[in-house]
Amino acid sequence: MQLNLTKPICFFDLETTGINITSDRIVEISILKVFPNGNKESKTWLVNPERPIPAEVTAIHGISDEKVANEPTFKELAKDVYNMIKDSDLGGFNSNRFDIPLLAEEMLRAEVDFDMKSRLAVDVQTIFHKMEQRTLSAAYKFYCDKDLEGAHTAAADTNATYEVLKAQLSKYEELENDTKFLAEFSSRKKFADFAGFIAFNKKGEECFSFGKHKSKLVTEILDKEPGYFGWLLNADFPLYTKKVLTAIKLRSLNNKLT
Repeated sequence: MQLNLTKPICFFDLETTGINITSDRIVEISILKVFPNGNKESKTWLVNPERPIPAEVTAIHGISDEKVANEPTFKELAKDVYNMIKDSDLGGFNSNRFDIPLLAEEMLRAEVDFDMKSRLAVDVQTIFHKMEQRTLSAAYKFYCDKDLEGAHTAAADTNATYEVLKAQLSKYEELENDTKFLAEFSSRKKFADFAGFIAFNKKGEECFSFGKHKSKLVTEILDKEPGYFGWLLNADFPLYTKKVLTAIKLRSLNNKLT
């Protein structure tokens, strides 16, 4: 089956130093770009995270400090990665909750502007969990009847994710072969940021989803408590969350001036 695409979609997977979006770093990134005509382009980079890779993490993905010691940093690779994905929607396995937020952090640290306003995100894991409740290896076996060799390597996981999505479309009649439909189906609660600190209420207004101001309008709190904005920017929140908060504050100020 060929995906019904109106623009390219980049399936990607990250291997990292850990699972903390704000503090961990990428050690490998693999991208499989699928074009509307069915053509594919792929690229895999090893990345020097500029910090030690914990032994327990190396035991999972097999990437050691020695393996990446002479590889480029993400800052050196950022423009190449961005150029590959800039015209594309994104797809991955657990990508909405991990890969996309962490990629955004790395991009912003490298001073490459990154947002999801003009692109859709298809999370194959969410589709799978809504349908079957399994892992990627089990999904690959269930949908494709193949054993996933090389699991926890970015290239193997990326290609398996692409194959699983095509098999899901063949298996479930209720799934539409349309990127927008798949993005909406694979999304969970909608947030303004990737990490889920700023949610949308029923009116589509940004609200805090944590702490003492949970469920309150961001614009209202930032107006009443200017110091809270400063605290948020200096606290250990993801860079993308801070970017979204700054944009909301600037929008609010512009609205007052007009």
